[in-house]
Amino acid sequence: MTMQTVRDVMTTNVVYLPSETTLAEAARTMREQDIGDIVVADGPGLTGVVTDRDIVVRAVAERCDPAATTIGEIVTRDLVTVRPEDSIHTAALLMRDQAVRRVLVCDDVQGLVGIVSIGDLAEEIDPDSVLGGISKAAPNN
Repeated sequence: MTMQTVRDVMTTNVVYLPSETTLAEAARTMREQDIGDIVVADGPGLTGVVTDRDIVVRAVAERCDPAATTIGEIVTRDLVTVRPEDSIHTAALLMRDQAVRRVLVCDDVQGLVGIVSIGDLAEEIDPDSVLGGISKAAPNN
């Protein structure tokens, strides 16, 4: 049996927005693209990642104005990365150890090539688990 790699399960449709994008704009983009994360990039370098949960916990719960607050103000700058050839079990352990739900997938040639989420891994590692079942559920309305 061949070991499954991060490349086998990662999402390659990465959405980038600049740090001056408002939370409202980022949330609309997430809804339109049916995604839960945005990579924040200013120029050629990555600034960080903003998730739908970040918008709620770091901004809405703190009563920040989504039309005036930027994703640069709430971005997670400590990026956790894996390589495309890493095993999915390595990625799962890294998520557990770093207490994150998503990791960026980077290689030496192209840089960022994808994102893998805890749901992606659950679907592959144990598709019959509750988390695996949730990940397969219909997209959010």
